[in-house]
Amino acid sequence: MNYLDEFKKFISSHYLSTGVRLTLGAVVPSLIFQHFGILGEMIAFPLGTLLIGATDNPGPYHRRRNSLLIAIATCFLVACVTGFLRHIHFIIFLEIIVFGMFFSLVGVYGNRVNSIGLIALLVFVFNIDDHLSGDMVFRTAAIFAAGGIWYFILFMILQKLLPYKLIQQLLGENFAELGKLLWIKAGYYFANPDYDDLFNRMIQQQVILRENHENLREILFKTREIVSESTNKSRVLMLMFLDSIDLFERILNSQQNYTNLHRAFDHTQILRLFGTYITWLSAEIQQIGLAVQSGFPSHPKHDLDEAFNKCQRAFENMREHKMTHDNMEDFIMLRQILNSLQDVTERVKKLHRATTYDAEVSKGYKLNVEAENFIPKQEYHPRILLDNLSLKSSHFRHAVRITLGLLVGYIISLFLTVGHGYWILLTIVVILKPAFSITKQRNVQRIGGTLVGVFTGFMLLYLIKDGTALFIIMMLAMIMAYSFLKINYFIASTTITLYVILSFNFLNPQQITEVLHDRVIDTIIGSLIAYLISSYVLPVWEHTQINQYIRDALDANRKYFDVVAAKFTGKDLNINELKLLRKDAIIAMANLSDNFQKMLSEPKRQQLNMEEYHQFVATSHMLTSYIASLSTYAQTLEYSEFSVEFEVMIRQIDRQIKAATDIIEGKVESSYEIARESLPQNQKLVELLAKRKKEIKELGIEKADQSPARKMLSDLKTINGLFELISTITIDEIKILQKIKALKT
Repeated sequence: MNYLDEFKKFISSHYLSTGVRLTLGAVVPSLIFQHFGILGEMIAFPLGTLLIGATDNPGPYHRRRNSLLIAIATCFLVACVTGFLRHIHFIIFLEIIVFGMFFSLVGVYGNRVNSIGLIALLVFVFNIDDHLSGDMVFRTAAIFAAGGIWYFILFMILQKLLPYKLIQQLLGENFAELGKLLWIKAGYYFANPDYDDLFNRMIQQQVILRENHENLREILFKTREIVSESTNKSRVLMLMFLDSIDLFERILNSQQNYTNLHRAFDHTQILRLFGTYITWLSAEIQQIGLAVQSGFPSHPKHDLDEAFNKCQRAFENMREHKMTHDNMEDFIMLRQILNSLQDVTERVKKLHRATTYDAEVSKGYKLNVEAENFIPKQEYHPRILLDNLSLKSSHFRHAVRITLGLLVGYIISLFLTVGHGYWILLTIVVILKPAFSITKQRNVQRIGGTLVGVFTGFMLLYLIKDGTALFIIMMLAMIMAYSFLKINYFIASTTITLYVILSFNFLNPQQITEVLHDRVIDTIIGSLIAYLISSYVLPVWEHTQINQYIRDALDANRKYFDVVAAKFTGKDLNINELKLLRKDAIIAMANLSDNFQKMLSEPKRQQLNMEEYHQFVATSHMLTSYIASLSTYAQTLEYSEFSVEFEVMIRQIDRQIKAATDIIEGKVESSYEIARESLPQNQKLVELLAKRKKEIKELGIEKADQSPARKMLSDLKTINGLFELISTITIDEIKILQKIKALKT
């Protein structure tokens, strides 16, 4: 890992800009209030700025604007209702039930609405006693809303001044993560690769990229300026995103049988040479990402043309001296890798040019996909909420856990003579998540971060007496807290604790020891409640949901395969449909991988059939990769004279994928017979291959290379090999699912 590049990426990321924006938005008014001696009375103002700002997730301008306005209004109402009724304990219990259920259940409408619900619950928690507003409930709620309006004004100003900044930051991050994916891929080419470790890292990286793509699709396709406006910058940004998706597919479809590859060429240096060059390409893509984030043109780190030519010369030299009619198929495989490297190289060079935003780059720009098909769909109909009022809904179960956790926490806070009661409730709200694995991870990070933050705060207050130095440290801690909130919760928890302690020291230094003590106690109590609730109250274990993810992956791969394979039967290829189904297949694959990763963090008693599920995730990943490889040839080649042979193969593969789906749905009768069937042999290809081997044996490589059958054989051997691999993978999936079915019965 290049730590300097990681640091540069963070410095120009939207995470840091969010942290700086929230910190300055809260601190600048606080300094003004402090100057006039009214900070204590106006403390709800910066709190409103921070909480409302936390709902500002990346997305299209109009959605961010609307969500901020809704958040301000919602939080104002919650603050008023809670404040006026907080002295009646019976009413508070009712509020916990109503607010806990409703603001947790609104998560069915997506992450943006879920964040508003979370912040509304935090506002409820902050106002559940009189530490914030005293008897001036309405005044405090209005001040809080004013802080939110102040953030809204900041958002509007920055959006007008830097309309493309967020898109550049997200797109740059996308390229950086894409570069990491290629860097992991390079590991397959070095000696003694750890296939399991590389595969696990690949699928984790694909989950990250899936999330990035979803955010970018929503912003790019939903924002009028990007899709319709004729500015050069908007066109280039759109082109770069579309190129990144194609590049992602190209990296996926370069999947090979690496065991055979190493068996055939480990005694040479060519695989190591390819691996080194792939790491160079990875560095170039990450360099492009940094340039897009910062807004400056990127400059290549290496001479890619010279490096690729070196790989090509090494291949041609080895081919000339070591290829025979016996190992010809191994060299065809190596040739396909070289072709992929050439394609990736040209794409990287094009992306380097795009970072200059030269008008020539976007010349002839035309969006050749239907944008509406690629925008994440989110309905807001009330029936969706009503449909989830059932124990079958994971959202409803999560809402019940949140509500019960708040009730338990509030009861404990009533009888606890030490601590800040609302800190217990706050801890429960921010730790409890729908997935047990995330709750468990946050629990550990919250406790660890709090302990480290308290210790650091104590040492700073003990060693540093200068108020200015402590204020600067507090600001840096705030920036880090809100910068790392979504990427490293341990760091965020540590720095939140640190800046809370320092801010309490400025407001009320006499009680700082009590604050340090209470922070630890309240956090541990809240974390313990969250852990027990998540473990024993209506838990949703990932193994209960994995069948749906498997079904979705099989269905998406089948549709993707059908549209790609149809080209080899003589039908026209619809590029828009191809890209849409490719997106669906990649999302389904990433969702399945994410589900499996969460299973690994659950209690051992809930980790059922892990070996088999791991095998299925691996085969599903390979299946999508092989179909993506096939799509590359479908878009560039046409061998209609082989359509009859390919059609027979396609029908059988379709039956195999259908049989795998049937097992998930409880129909296993026909799957045993289908799993024993082998793919029919392509007789025309066998004849062509025999002819080519005879030419090489009789004429030698140099003369045989002049044969017109050379290019056709190379293409068709690869295409036919992909059909065979897809068939083999689907049969493996059938057998894995049969085994899982048998273990369950």
